[in-house]
Amino acid sequence: MNIRRFPLGPLWTNGYLLWDDGRKACFIDPGGDPEEVLMLIGEEDLALELILLTHGHADHIWGLERLRSRTGAPAAIHREDAPKLADPSENLSAAMGRDCRCAPPEQSLEDGNHLQAGAMAVEVLHTPGHTPGGCSFLVSEGDEQALFSGDTLFAMSIGRTDLPGGDERTLRDSLKRYGALPDGIAVYPGHGPETTLGEERRTNPFWPR
Repeated sequence: MNIRRFPLGPLWTNGYLLWDDGRKACFIDPGGDPEEVLMLIGEEDLALELILLTHGHADHIWGLERLRSRTGAPAAIHREDAPKLADPSENLSAAMGRDCRCAPPEQSLEDGNHLQAGAMAVEVLHTPGHTPGGCSFLVSEGDEQALFSGDTLFAMSIGRTDLPGGDERTLRDSLKRYGALPDGIAVYPGHGPETTLGEERRTNPFWPR
């Protein structure tokens, strides 16, 4: 599994392009102008099969329409966050002075859904707390696994819970969804550097004890 991180948009949100050896790809969280992403897709001759959204805040969806229109790839988001795509007040873009309106997703997600992009299997983990429909994606190819945590878990921190729809207790409970996963799994968060589950279990002050 190949993984390339792109810091996108005004908040440098982490977007991730993943692809397998068969050149099938998916993208997680297009938070800004995806031109650099599109260039790599072209250079590597990739077929983008899926756009995954960890949640519906503007800094994770600002580049969605351009990426979707240029590639034809369908977008997927949890049903509880799907209404945010079209509503600048709900996705917080109105408060940032840069309205973001997106078309509805092609697929509404639920906890436990399993998706496929080429050889990559995606398990949807509903991890609310930052937003009601916040999700993490556990992506597997063969023996390799990676967790894309959105704004649920960061290196040494967790996502904000003081925004509309946020709830700290719910977010802390969501971290328990990672409990059965092995320490060695790499975690790719929505902001900041990558980490591992083991490192967060040992050092993150917000980790449930």
